[in-house]
Parts: sequence; structure tokens; C-alpha cells
Amino acid sequence: MDIEFNKNEDAMKQLVYQLNKKLSRVKQGGGEKKIASQHKKGKLTARERIDYLIDDNSDFLEVGAFAGDGMYDEVGGCPSGGVVVGIGVVSGRDCVIVANDATVKAGAWFPITAKKNMRAQEIAMENRLPIIYLVDSAGVFLPMQDEIFPDKEHFGRQFRNNARMSSMGIVQIAAIMGSCVAGGAYLPIMSDEAMIVDKTGSIFLAGSYLVKAAIGEDIDNETLGGATTHSEISGVTDNKFESDQDCLDYIKRILDKLGAPETAGFDRVEPVEPKDNPEEILGVIPEDRVKPYDTRDIIKRLVDNSEFDEYKKLYGQSIICGYARIDGWAVGIVANQRKVVKSKKGEMQMGGVIYSDSADKSARFIMNCNQRKIPLVFLQDVSGFMVGSRAEHGGIIKDGAKMVNAMANSVVPKFTIVMGNSYGAGNYAMCGKAYDPRLIYSWPTAQMAVMSGDAAAKTLLQIKVAGLKAKGEEITPEAEESLLKEIRDRYNEQLSPYYAAARLWVDGIIDPLETRQVISKGIKMADHAPLKEKFNVGVIQT
Repeated sequence: MDIEFNKNEDAMKQLVYQLNKKLSRVKQGGGEKKIASQHKKGKLTARERIDYLIDDNSDFLEVGAFAGDGMYDEVGGCPSGGVVVGIGVVSGRDCVIVANDATVKAGAWFPITAKKNMRAQEIAMENRLPIIYLVDSAGVFLPMQDEIFPDKEHFGRQFRNNARMSSMGIVQIAAIMGSCVAGGAYLPIMSDEAMIVDKTGSIFLAGSYLVKAAIGEDIDNETLGGATTHSEISGVTDNKFESDQDCLDYIKRILDKLGAPETAGFDRVEPVEPKDNPEEILGVIPEDRVKPYDTRDIIKRLVDNSEFDEYKKLYGQSIICGYARIDGWAVGIVANQRKVVKSKKGEMQMGGVIYSDSADKSARFIMNCNQRKIPLVFLQDVSGFMVGSRAEHGGIIKDGAKMVNAMANSVVPKFTIVMGNSYGAGNYAMCGKAYDPRLIYSWPTAQMAVMSGDAAAKTLLQIKVAGLKAKGEEITPEAEESLLKEIRDRYNEQLSPYYAAARLWVDGIIDPLETRQVISKGIKMADHAPLKEKFNVGVIQT
């Protein structure tokens, strides 16, 4: 190993350390006092409920851990969007789990909470996975009701999804383990089976104070909508339980008796660890993101036995395509090549840029993977498509459109890892969030935006200066430099992977060493959903 490798490794380890530190803080939810308050009521926290529910020695792949990060600081913050979501194994079955975190604003729904819940439902629908709701929520966060209530992708959409999942035969199980009020009451009752914990669980369209205000009736919440009322009188819930643990044990027994799922039939053999040391991934990506590197050095440390069968290796070299196995699963990999390469015409091509020949190659490769029923893995470190007269005259838009068309119409599941840059239309072509990857995670080195910070800052500065000059104002070099710094700092904040994760542009940020595990778990869950659609790219210009 050389000095450069060691510098890169140290920089990446520092980023991973910061990631773990931030995750640790997020997992505290509303803080120690709120956690203690939950325990005093005899309740487990959202994360404790999930830990108790999932099988021993199984992994929980969290989705949206950083949702809401830094978005609601003016009202005290909303760690993880006030709800814990992920994929876990319960009684041997992969399930989506959604658990309201009552330590965060009593589990109230913020705009990002609704978006995160719908992402959980989307994962369940796409992969035909059972979904478990652990309900403990005070309902909509009223100061922001206009941002969560009436629109298509707002609060009410989840109940539409409840109904759609029921018609699709997707099992939905709900446990009312705390408050469940107003419109939110429909979620558990639209599930296949709803249970409630005695003395702590309650469900009603309007609480006792609102009932008093609306119709003048004096009644306490327990009599109005507690476990006894709904399990013995109204029949709204199916069973009541003495504790969180008893309720969660019952859910395990439900999952234990489910019939076997259909499968898509993705190919898997006995997994083999990479021959090249996976930990060396940490030293491959340069600390200086402008410097080139060979993406094959990443791939060889991700795939089984470091075996990678490259497709059209000598053609379209700014994107690497090929077949491999990850944790035993057959995959097709589409990865941006960050090394400077020589084209078929002897021209040098910049790393991380998509050229016409690379887009053409990628489209053909994606079609092949659909033909052979092989899941696709996209490894992003892309600056965008090539620009300039030569690229335009060569039909870069047409070839880029072919790649986007093939990728967008792909019926095999797609999984995206944002390793570095994810700029402009390159984000789209390499299966960004808008193109329905089953899972999309980033490394701490990721950046997502229309263009790089420097390029954007200089462009925005030119626009600003031109505007000032149009008004007859002159700007000094010192003022211009100060303005450039201000624009760059603001833009760079938005490039952060945490900014993206807070808004659910990605499902989370992971240690690069977790990549194999995340992709494998993703394909395992996707295998629950047989491929019903036929691959058809529609009209493609050749």
C-alpha cells in the first residue's frame, strides 16, 4: 500500500466514524428523559420493540434513519422523522416494520413522516413483503397540517395504500401500543389483523377533550377507546394483550404460520467472500474527489471470489458493465469508471463522464440482464453526460435517452449505491431515486446535485454579476470573491449525503463495508415478488 492509499483510507475512516456518531445520536430519538418516560409507563421504545420482534442474530436494514435531519430545528427537531422503518426477519420471514417513535413529539406526524411511511409501504408493495405497523402516535403535527394533510402524497395516501396492499394479498398486521387518533386510526383497522395493548393502547377518531367540545359528552380516554372497549364492545380490535412483549410475541406467531411466498427465481449459489480484501475499499476512493481511480478496484472487493465477467470491456470505457455474484446472488453491475480512458478512436475520455458509446453499451447490457432475469446493481460516481459540439454532433442526447429508456423500463429489480458524485442527468441514467430502485443507499463520500459545487458557484456568480451590471452596478474583485464563497458554501451544504438522506432522496448512508450485505438483503427481499411484467422499452431511436 502506498502513502496515497493510506491517506484515502484515513479520510474514509474519519467519515465512517462521523456517520456512526450521527447514527448513535439519531437512535436516541427524543432523548434519555423521553425514553425513561416510556419505560415508566411500562412501554418499550420503538427501537426496543423492533429488537424484540425480529429473530435473534438477524439483521435489521434501516430505511430513512436520517429522515428529517436538520429540517425541523425551529420546533425542536424530528429525529428519524419520528418513525423507525426497515426490513427485518420475523419468524423466518422478511418483513417491512414501521414503528412510531413516541419519544419524538409523542410520535406526531411531520411532512417527512408521511413520506417515510409511504416509502415503507412502497417497499412492501414492490417486493410483496408482509408489513407490520407498531402504532404509537399523537397524530398530525398540527402546526404543519397544511404540509401533510390534503395532497396526493400526503397523510391520506397511506390509507389508499392500505387498501391497495390488501387487494394485492400483502399481509398487514398492526399493533396499537400507544395513542392512535383521528385519521391515523384507519391505518391499523385497515390492516388484516389489529391488536391492542391494555392500559397503554387507545384508538379513537376524537379524544375526550374534543368529544367534550364537540358534543358535550364527559368521558375518559380509556372508556372512550381503550383496549377493553375495542376488544369487548366495539370489536374494532381483534385481541388485547397485557404488555408490549405479549403483543409482539403474538405477531411472531402470526408470521410463523404464513404460507410460503412465491419467488421471482433469481439465481443464488453458495456465497464466497471476495478474494481481494473488502476492507481495502476504504483506501480506493481518493480523498480529493477530482483525482481518478479504477472502479474495478471497488468491484473486485464487492463481488464473490473477486470474479467479474466484463461486458464489452474495450468499448464505451467510461462505464463498466459486467456479470458477477454478490453474496451468492447473480447480478449485473453498471458502474461509472473514474479512471481516464482511451476511446475506440484513440481519444482520451474523462473519468466519471458518460459518453455516447458508454450509454449505448449500458442500454444493451441492461436489456440483456432483463432477458436473463438478473437483478441490476448501479454504482454511481458520475459527473454527468459529455457536453460540447463533438458530443452533440455525435448524438449524445439520443444515446443517453436509450440508456435512460432501457433503465427506466427494466422489470428486474434495481439497486443503487451512490459512492461519489451523482450530478445532473448522470443521476437519472444511473438509476437515481426517480427511477424506482428497490433500495438506494449512499456512502459518506456521496454528493448529489445538478452539478459540482465549484461549477454551480461559478455559474450562479456569473448570473449574479450580470444582474448587477444590468442595473449599472460594479462589483469589486474582493466583493466578487466574497460572493463566490457565500454561494459555494450554501451550495456545498446541499451536496452533503446527510442533506439527501434527510429528504429521503436516498434510503440511508452506509459504511462502504456494508455494501455487500445491503445489496444481498435487497435481492433477497425482491425475490419475494415474481416478475409479472414483460420487458418492453417502447420506442428507441437507433
